[in-house]
Amino acid sequence: MAETKTHTRTRAQESTGAIERLYITMRHLFNRGFYKPMGVSGESLRDSLLILRPEIYGSIAEEKIELQGLLYVMDRLPKGIEECRFINLTSDEGYKNSHFIPIIPLKRRRNCYRIDEEQMNIEITRGRSEIYDILTHLTFLYIESHKIMKQVMISDEGAVIRDWIKLEQAVFKKEELTKKEREVALTHTANFLGRTFEEVNNVYPFFADTENPNRFLNIIYYLGKLAIDEVVNDNKRIITFSPVLRERLGHHIHGERWALKIKDVLAEKGLIERPLHIISANMHSVMNTLFAEKALITEAKNKTKHELFEALSVPSSSKLRDKVSKLASKNGMTLIKDESGTNIDVQIFDTSKFPESIYSKNTGDNSKEHKPVIIVMDYAFGEQAYETMDELLKPYNIDAKTQHFLTIESISIMGKAGILEGGKGDIMIPSAHVFEGTADNYPFKNKLKKSHFDEDGISVCSGSMITVLGTSLQNRDVLKFFYESTWDVIGLEMEGAHYQKAIQAASKIRGSISSKVKVRYAYYASDNPLETGSTLASGGLGASGVKPTYVITEKMLKQILD
Repeated sequence: MAETKTHTRTRAQESTGAIERLYITMRHLFNRGFYKPMGVSGESLRDSLLILRPEIYGSIAEEKIELQGLLYVMDRLPKGIEECRFINLTSDEGYKNSHFIPIIPLKRRRNCYRIDEEQMNIEITRGRSEIYDILTHLTFLYIESHKIMKQVMISDEGAVIRDWIKLEQAVFKKEELTKKEREVALTHTANFLGRTFEEVNNVYPFFADTENPNRFLNIIYYLGKLAIDEVVNDNKRIITFSPVLRERLGHHIHGERWALKIKDVLAEKGLIERPLHIISANMHSVMNTLFAEKALITEAKNKTKHELFEALSVPSSSKLRDKVSKLASKNGMTLIKDESGTNIDVQIFDTSKFPESIYSKNTGDNSKEHKPVIIVMDYAFGEQAYETMDELLKPYNIDAKTQHFLTIESISIMGKAGILEGGKGDIMIPSAHVFEGTADNYPFKNKLKKSHFDEDGISVCSGSMITVLGTSLQNRDVLKFFYESTWDVIGLEMEGAHYQKAIQAASKIRGSISSKVKVRYAYYASDNPLETGSTLASGGLGASGVKPTYVITEKMLKQILD
């Protein structure tokens, strides 16, 4: 009788399986139209997240409450969502024209509306990636809320421990808490959170805002309160997807509106037939690289170029940024504020209007009709990258019978990503994008090379990059597998494969742009998820992100303009 081999699944295999189940389940629940996250319908999501144990959510599988993960999630969800039993995901359905005041999360550009005491509506205009992002954050939030409930509830009838009663008194105190009262409340809260007083006291100010300095206490109280209500009174929290959202998703409604506006502006300004260069970046690096030194002559004295850029990146430097923006607007820059719902602003730079002191090394045919036009689009989000780029590369319909094919010379993508061999602030130059969870891979000829950065004093690595379904779902085991496997993966990001899919479809299948279009990809490292304490939840890049951002921008502009 032949001997049968038993294969023990590795943590990486278990985690990969959990990610696949998460996305299959989320698609199923979306098609269904609603579900109860802490009921039977949400069980698969909860189980998969607990098996996966993403780095971003820290101690999600332990009894103690995860504080850094909670902070990360609350920065990306609308203020007050912890108080709401009903979460409704909608399309852009006209709320901006109502009395409802939009609530925009601190670190996600999306409009949310508090309908009443119990309901929060969240507008989805950026595709499936945005839905995945929200659902995983909410699942984490509800798991944490039930951990609180289990620590404070001492009977099936809803009796609670003394620590909980003391927290409730602090939350509902009308007067502002004194330092003594706050520290007493934090002591009681730390007790049932399974954390030290020092830990909760350190994280407390990061949750605070101008309206409510005690927001941390408010969040913990309402998470626990709604979880207790679910268990004692069976008042389950419910997540719904509006019929309009389910009908519109995947139809490129927002991307089409966004791309048409850009082409209309190009046509109005007589730029539609000029050589076009698209850059996906932020709304400051290209403008500052071109105009900051000229706009800020006094401020630039005794400063290196990158010290000037650092000064411009400080939140309090709005007046300096306005100076740069005004000079750029007088010399060929047009800003298109988004009204399509994509949340992607655009800048158009007409280089024929640049003064001679701006990139005067420009060589070749200097006639106006051959001067390049640069289109800078703000960062897309996940799958939205395909929608926006796909629509932008389509021909412009001048009228019912006439199509104009855009002369796209190059497409440059700059972004931040997680690095697997290096640290924050390093640069990654990809040679291919591999789409997580599928066999899809997109090799390409990158016009940016590692050697281009030899003299910049920044560590640079090159190789394949994983385009992940969601950065918040990665764990160390999956990433370690990618890093050590023959895929030669150097980092992970969310948009690369989606951009390349649109570019290849336009250039090699549809023929709407030249097959010789140049592509440039470069990323700067926001974190190293393989290193403890270096995940996205550990904080932003700060000043360490300024130099790599501008170094990449300079290399892209040099290739476009020289």
